[in-house]
Amino acid sequence: MKIVMDARFTRTDFHDGISRYGASLIEATAKIADVTMLINDERQLKLLPEVPWVKVNSPLSPMELFISRKVNPLGPDAVFTPLQTMGSWGRKYGLILTLQDLIYYQHPEPPGFLPLPVRILWRLYHKAYWPQRVLLNRADLVATISATSQSLIEKFRLTKRPIRIIGNAPQPGKKPRDPAQKPEKSLVYMGSFMPYKNVETMIRGMAELPEFTLHLLSRITPQRQSELEELIPAGAKVVFHNGVSDAEYDQLVSTATALVTLSKAEGYGLPLVESMTLGTPVVVADTEIFREVGGDAASYVPADDSAAFAAAVAKLSEPGEWQHRSQASLARAATYSWQQSAQALLAMAEEAVELRGSKKA
Repeated sequence: MKIVMDARFTRTDFHDGISRYGASLIEATAKIADVTMLINDERQLKLLPEVPWVKVNSPLSPMELFISRKVNPLGPDAVFTPLQTMGSWGRKYGLILTLQDLIYYQHPEPPGFLPLPVRILWRLYHKAYWPQRVLLNRADLVATISATSQSLIEKFRLTKRPIRIIGNAPQPGKKPRDPAQKPEKSLVYMGSFMPYKNVETMIRGMAELPEFTLHLLSRITPQRQSELEELIPAGAKVVFHNGVSDAEYDQLVSTATALVTLSKAEGYGLPLVESMTLGTPVVVADTEIFREVGGDAASYVPADDSAAFAAAVAKLSEPGEWQHRSQASLARAATYSWQQSAQALLAMAEEAVELRGSKKA
């Protein structure tokens, strides 16, 4: 099975969620199939596995409409892209488009790194569902990353195509922490600072956790940091790291009492799995997606209840509670792997070929 995988959403500096998802899935799939990557900037290669690649146009270029002219000569059986915007006109291969989540229909603020014209189109696009249907129905199959997203796609009837799950997973080779080592009085948050991420509630909750330090790891604009700093209660300890390396991230998570997030909308919540893989408990908002990912291992609190958040963190200091949550976290994390995701993609590729063949017959 020859699969072309779109790696053009890979960052050139550090991974974000989509970038890491795509790179990890490419690496795992290349072990069981003949994989070629599409890139648009050779700087992306430093964050990608050593897999054959072809340089083509940016996915944001008008030339994207004709991308099949460059993909067809590669002779793929199927093409997979981690988003849903890949051009499809004139294709001679099975196509799998991915809708990661429906967050931006509820919270239409676009990512800040996108150019202004794209941000304007982004907002307009998420004002109605019909543009999404047009995009997704060009595929042979639609992938998504969770059962929660799958149910929402079905609820809003966003596609007539079969929907399959290719889940996210932690990075392999992570060494779990020593459960006998007492955790530090620290909490770790990894994620953006967009309003729906609800960082404000965690900061307010620190008023009742004077012994703990809340570490906010992601990059943040000076303006947004100033807004959040004004909310820090007197005596509370909150540290803005403005970006950390993978090694620093693992170190902070592997010594913390818990990874925390009260985000109101997620497509998956990869930091939960990354934390549980290390044996670090998670305290999260009580949402459908976090229930799906965290299972019985996570501690759940109402998203807007800062007192409940503080109480859940404090409970981890009760005798035996942290150790119980740590062991439950390790067991839950073991159910996720990129090998499983790669097998799911390979099955989708085979199905896409069959569906395309039946259409031609």
